Amino acid sequence: MSVSSVDGIPRRRLGRTEIEITPIGLGTWQLAGGSGLDKLVWQGVSDQETNEIVRTALAGGINWFDTAEAYGMGRSERRLALALRAAGASDEDVLIATKWMPLMRTAGSLSANIEHRKECLSPYSVGLLQIHQPIALSTIKAQMEALAGLVDQGMVRAVGISNFPAPMMRRAHAWLSARGIPLASNQVKVSLLNRHIETNGVLKAAKELGVTIIAWSPLDMGMLTGKFHQDPDLLKNRPAGRRVVLRVRLERSRELVRALEEIAAANGVTPAVVALSWLVNFYGETVVAIPGASKVSQAEQNLTANELRLSPREMGRLDELSSRFRRLIPRGR
Repeated sequence: MSVSSVDGIPRRRLGRTEIEITPIGLGTWQLAGGSGLDKLVWQGVSDQETNEIVRTALAGGINWFDTAEAYGMGRSERRLALALRAAGASDEDVLIATKWMPLMRTAGSLSANIEHRKECLSPYSVGLLQIHQPIALSTIKAQMEALAGLVDQGMVRAVGISNFPAPMMRRAHAWLSARGIPLASNQVKVSLLNRHIETNGVLKAAKELGVTIIAWSPLDMGMLTGKFHQDPDLLKNRPAGRRVVLRVRLERSRELVRALEEIAAANGVTPAVVALSWLVNFYGETVVAIPGASKVSQAEQNLTANELRLSPREMGRLDELSSRFRRLIPRGR
């Protein structure tokens, strides 16, 4: 349920916490691009452009930002904090969601790791701390117990998970509930080209448990913008890892993207705005999204998507055309 409206953008509760967020936030993985393994997915974004992107998001009412220690080994966190400071944002103005990477670690490392997250994000606090993925050396119980301890100590405001399948999500919720703490969110890949949450149990669990789904890659690496369909040569300039994924999906998404373009033209917006608006409204208020932005114009699109409301007919048309993406496509097809 929408609980308030700021600058015309209705806010939603993050899970069953008291935290309020805009339906669309800003993902910041791209801020770590241009170096290390991240350059396989993202090109570099200058410090000046970073500052302008964050300033634009804040000015338009977006109040939360998603990052992770794994994004450039803290580089994304540090650059986000610098940009927020440059924009004059106070800690009370924003919610920062970051992630702890459990790979080859135990839950015991969380206490020391949160100090590093705070250092990278200084002077901003950790609003939502998420377990980045489900593979870890510790049990879900141990991880949730450690996270609950951080909440009790006032080190973080809320707890989330990322890429957890439904059964593990339910277990995480149960262990946190035993400590009187809600599981705020599960961050998973969701878009018009990836609706697997509808058939793998994640959406059903989220609705039953009151957990917010945070959709990452909501524009499917830019595929839903339509720019690669209009000019396939653009793929040549994309990082190798991203280029391979985009080429595979180009033809399968053509009919859907054509519909996005038509609906966008009728509303005076871009296909990306339409795709984002559909995503954060089709599932009621369970799904929010964190599109990234490597240009100020993309940040401006995200703001427009927070406000656009498609007609029932437009929503239904996109639902029908994207229904084939509810399930994983078997190999060989």
